[in-house]
Order: sequence, then structure tokens, then C-alpha cells
Amino acid sequence: MMATVPLRLDDHAYDVLIGPGVRASLTDVVRRLGAGRAVVVSARPAEWVPDTGVETLLLRARDGERDKTLATVEALCGEFVRFGLTRSDVVVSCGGGTTTDVVGLAAALYHRGVPVVHLPTSLLAQVDASVGGKTAVNLSAGKNLVGAYWQPSAVLCDTDYLTTLPRRELLNGLGEIARCHFIGAADLRGLPLVEQITASVTLKARIVEADERDTGVRHILNYGHTLGHALEKATDYALRHGEAVAVGTVFAGRLAGALGRIGPARVAEHQDVVAYYGLPAALPAEAEPADLLRLMRHDKKAITGLAFALDGPHGAELVSDVPPEVVARVLERMPRAPLADLVGAAATGAAANDAART
Repeated sequence: MMATVPLRLDDHAYDVLIGPGVRASLTDVVRRLGAGRAVVVSARPAEWVPDTGVETLLLRARDGERDKTLATVEALCGEFVRFGLTRSDVVVSCGGGTTTDVVGLAAALYHRGVPVVHLPTSLLAQVDASVGGKTAVNLSAGKNLVGAYWQPSAVLCDTDYLTTLPRRELLNGLGEIARCHFIGAADLRGLPLVEQITASVTLKARIVEADERDTGVRHILNYGHTLGHALEKATDYALRHGEAVAVGTVFAGRLAGALGRIGPARVAEHQDVVAYYGLPAALPAEAEPADLLRLMRHDKKAITGLAFALDGPHGAELVSDVPPEVVARVLERMPRAPLADLVGAAATGAAANDAART
């Protein structure tokens, strides 16, 4: 029932444990690190936090993009100072993607780096945010614009946490699983959720091992994210990250088709995969293409123009300097639906792979 995915870099190595009850391994992880004390930052109830085995300060956190800020990082670091945290201690995150990112960045910056262990409690955090060492917070201008690379010392993806999540939160994570279909994963449709998580984490681990600092192949992990991040910002985060990435994935397929990189059948496959997972595929009717283009220019991959991770004859790759007029044309031709309908469907509908969650 438990899987271990190793991630091995030149100067750092750790394991991602996946399965029910793996949070109980935290004591062993802390002991192996030789940490004398711990700060646990949790967005979940205290009973969700396992024993660290050492003197521990428990800090409350809140998941959600509005707390994914430099102010939150500063507040955490202030608490670290008051506790007397040192480099020989450890920081532990327990929560969703926001908590994982914010705590990871605080650990990276405090004393120029202290060990961090992630206990991701949402599907999104388990398949994406907790693995690979990217940490970031938002600015008013856009998402994830300030951050650092700081690899964790261990990641414990306890799937028991997922049984407590509302449907929309599960759907949020499925957006990241769906995009794996186009960046090198096998077809994950129909597999049990634990196998989907393990396959997604394994794919990400291998890509990060090849390119830790996002200078090459790691860009493909942002498949669907360029438009996805713009949609999050444009809707004031009413669209959740995984939902926005799903729409971005459909868009990426259409854009690749418009550029002649893939044929109509592969373009349609993007729509089919997203639909299978019960994810939205339409742009919010309120989102103006001109505003989305402006936001996409802030994307970190864009150096001299618009850049997207796109499918092609040799698989997914980063494509730079995509003509703005082509992007605008594809945006104009995307299906549209009122934002309220997209959010409502995500909150109340039934995903196509409900059986895969067992």
C-alpha cells in the first residue's frame, strides 16, 4: 500500500513516501536529520499533525492564495526567531499547496536555509507543490513571482488526508494529474488514485533530477500553467489552480495545433483527457483575451516574448516567442462559460473518475 519515490540530485537526496499512514514516519525522519527541535506550520487541525519526537512549536496557517505572500513568510520567520530555531533544527509543513510553498520559502530564507519536511494534505500538494524544491509567493502583479529553490529533506504524502477533502479540492489536484498525460506519463485514466499520485510524483522526480533549476526540460512541468496562472489572477483566484491549469491544458493543445505542432486528433485528446477528470475546459466569459495576454507576459518562462510548454512531434517542450496574434486568435476561439458556472460545476458536479479515488 506504500510507495517510495526517490529523488536524487548531485548534492541532495530525499524520498517521497506515498500511502495511507505514512505521516507516522515523521519521527524517524526528524531523528535521521538529527534535529533537536521542530517548528510545525499547519493549516489543518492539530490532530492531523503527527509527533515529531522532539520539542515542537506548532504554528497555525491558512491555505489559500490570499495568504501566499511575503508578509506571511516574514511573520513565520519572526516566529522562528522567537522560538530560537537554528540550522540544526527542522521546519515541517502540514497543509495544502499554499502552506507547502510559503513554509518552503520561509525555510529557504531563514538563516539562509534550514531543513524542511513536507506533509502535503491536499491532492494538489501531494502531486505537485511538495516535490521538486520550488517555493514561491505571489505579488500583486502575478502568481509565484518571488521564490527560491529549496529541496525538502523528505516528503510524506499520506493518502489518509485525502479522505477528508471536499470534492472540489480533489478536483483541484486532478488538474495537475491530467496535464501529466501530455508531458511523458502513461495514460493514468482508470487507475486507483494512489497509483495516479505515484506516477505523477515519479515523473516529476525524474524531470527534476535532470533539471533542478528550470533551465531546460523542467519547463514542461508548467504545461498548461502559463494561461492557468493568468486565469487565476484574472479571476482573483476564484478559479483554483488545478482548474485553471486544466483550462490551460486545453488551450495548450489548441495552440500547438494552431502552430502546426500536432494534428487535430491530438488537439482533441487534450479536451478528452480534461473532460475525463471532470475538469473545466472553458475560459471564463468575463476574462478578456487582452488582459490574459498581458498577464501571460509576466510568466517566468517568457524572456523575449510569450512562451509556452507545448506538445509537438517530439513530445512537450518549451516554445518561445510565440506570435501574440496566434495566441490571441486561439484565445478568441476557446469555448466560454460564466465564471459562476465554472466554479459551481467544480463544487457540485461529479468527476468522471470518482472510482479512481479509492
